[in-house]
Amino acid sequence: MTRIIDFYFDFISPYSYLAYKKLKKLDKNNKTNVSYNPILLGGLHKLGEITPPAFNERKMKNMKNDCELIALKNGIEFVWNIKFPINSLYLMRGYLVVKKEIKPIFFDNCFDAYWKDNKDISQKKNLLEILDKSGIDKNDFFELIEKQKIKDELKKLTNLAFEKDIFGAPTFVVNNKIFWGQDRLEYALDEYHS
Repeated sequence: MTRIIDFYFDFISPYSYLAYKKLKKLDKNNKTNVSYNPILLGGLHKLGEITPPAFNERKMKNMKNDCELIALKNGIEFVWNIKFPINSLYLMRGYLVVKKEIKPIFFDNCFDAYWKDNKDISQKKNLLEILDKSGIDKNDFFELIEKQKIKDELKKLTNLAFEKDIFGAPTFVVNNKIFWGQDRLEYALDEYHS
């Protein structure tokens, strides 16, 4: 049986960004079989009746400091985005519509634009820049993300994650075991290699 790490993410999650960058450092040869699963974090929180840290002043302040400490400790370029949180709906649908061979480039460019370059990726001009940098036709992209099939697929993926008891991002699933949070990446990798 082929081992796989299911990595549940949302581009607006700073911890998803940090986990992704840590994974890239730990897996320099790209030998780990990772399946990236887009979810709408806001939708997941709503299903679980969870108040996200972004809407709690004390949690938000701690989250910003925490992310900066993690980035510093791991040598990851990171800037707390002044537009946090944003609506990531188009980007998450976008991940579903871009061609398989372009997904890693789009993934990198979205995360870097938001969490490294401090850009508001919900603004069309910045999204167009990401598409151009990723080699994605903007007309196709905007047409496809409005299709009902894609809207339904993202909703379904979010609902399926909720049904698996996933409640935040990033979450890693290996051998049907759930590892939640960027600080559990090493545990997920241990399970993957066991």
